[in-house]
Amino acid sequence: MASPAPALPRRYVHPALLASVFVIATSGIVYELVTGTLASYVLGDSVAQFSLVIGIYLFAMGVGSYLSRYIESDLLERFVDIELGVALAGGLSAPILFKIYASYGAFKVALYLLVAIIGVLVGLEIPLLIRLLEFSLDLKELVARVLALDYVGALVASILFPSILLPHLGIQQTSLFFGFLNGLVAFGCTFLFPMPRAVVLRLRGRAIVVLATLGVGFFVATRFVERSEALYFGAPIVYAEQSPYQRVVLTQTSRTTRLFLNGNLQFSSDDEVRYHEALVHPAVAALGRDPRTVLVLGGGDGLATRELLRYPSIERIVLVDLDGAVTRAFSNLPVATKLNGGSLRDPRVVVHNEDAFRWCEESTDSFDLAVVDFPDPSNYAVGKLYTDAFYHLLRQRLGVRGVAVIQSTSPQYARQSFWSIVTTIEASGFTAAPYHVYVPSFGDWGFVLVGAEGLAAPSTLRLSRDELRWLEPSTLPELFRFPRDTGRVPAPVNRLNDQKLVAIYTHEWGQLGR
Repeated sequence: MASPAPALPRRYVHPALLASVFVIATSGIVYELVTGTLASYVLGDSVAQFSLVIGIYLFAMGVGSYLSRYIESDLLERFVDIELGVALAGGLSAPILFKIYASYGAFKVALYLLVAIIGVLVGLEIPLLIRLLEFSLDLKELVARVLALDYVGALVASILFPSILLPHLGIQQTSLFFGFLNGLVAFGCTFLFPMPRAVVLRLRGRAIVVLATLGVGFFVATRFVERSEALYFGAPIVYAEQSPYQRVVLTQTSRTTRLFLNGNLQFSSDDEVRYHEALVHPAVAALGRDPRTVLVLGGGDGLATRELLRYPSIERIVLVDLDGAVTRAFSNLPVATKLNGGSLRDPRVVVHNEDAFRWCEESTDSFDLAVVDFPDPSNYAVGKLYTDAFYHLLRQRLGVRGVAVIQSTSPQYARQSFWSIVTTIEASGFTAAPYHVYVPSFGDWGFVLVGAEGLAAPSTLRLSRDELRWLEPSTLPELFRFPRDTGRVPAPVNRLNDQKLVAIYTHEWGQLGR
């Protein structure tokens, strides 16, 4: 009979297994955060996606914990196998989901199935570890230590993920890194107890294969993401960055440059001038005087700022955009500054990378004009910027005769959402003048002019036809007329405590399969 493989001295087994608990807890929460973040990026409505991911994950953990009762022998061997399963399923979760999203569709099915698999495997781990540790502590002390480490690991993961892991490693490499850590735990556990040499060699061989797979994946993840994204976006990528808030991608062909945030098109150089001239110039015309100070909320690409700088009267523009990755890119990248004319580096422009809601709460500045160019309200984090509470703050930032313009999604594809924004603006005390324009990349797109009582749709522009590239004074009145199929419909006020707009928006765009 073959002699068993040597094991660590017994006094080292207890701390080694407790250290494994910490790694398991940390990695389990990281996988949950990775899949939840990917789901919110791809599917929108971050509250709903995180709720589903957490619910499925915890339920699956319960199933795994229950199934552990059927494992009665060879506990260490079974634990190593389960740990290797977690390493592969968790470590490869982000690359697998990203590949499915970019190439095949059926993202939801893959997402929830993978979350359930990881949850079951993680649920099996802790009960088996407790049984492996029974030799060294009484049950009361054992459960207390294991659960304490489990919860501490969860806290550490929750702190590290948004502050360090996501911005510095990105989603793909974060999942692969923690998969590698799970693989190391599995490999290390083969040294803890005496087992037949053949079993040890078999387990270590599996662990080495898993570690090699994840290690190679970690170092090629960047190229994998670039190729998958290039396939998905249909154009070469000239810039990509994972910020703490979103995935920022710029693509370029010989004909067009496009910006994508979390896979959603933000502009195409083919027709962005239609959007940005329609966003800025009617608002300046409605102001009725030369603007001197302007607040831009969102608009980190600097394209709205480019249009504003056409007015020589402007002395100061304050731009507030949450994501520094966007404003840095559009301040420094040649492909980006060519589009915005270097507007973000103009000495009249001051950039703040802050949450717009908080900035408007804390600021005491007053502006002649505000240009509000946020992403659509696809989740509650953005939806708060379309509430009556936010519009009350916006009123405080405008002078007595100040005017604002608000990007307000498509009245064609999201008709009730558009009119909900108008209703909310009016409920906050503004007078609203909604209008729309056709942008080929997006279809019929809506905006709302807002101001004090007496605000009216402008009939002329303050720049001449020769100074603009698309908008003409003769076509300006047509922007404020809505045909019957996009005209006003009943819609609720979007309040901070319920954010009905997000549900309406998600439903309307979801019907289009967007």
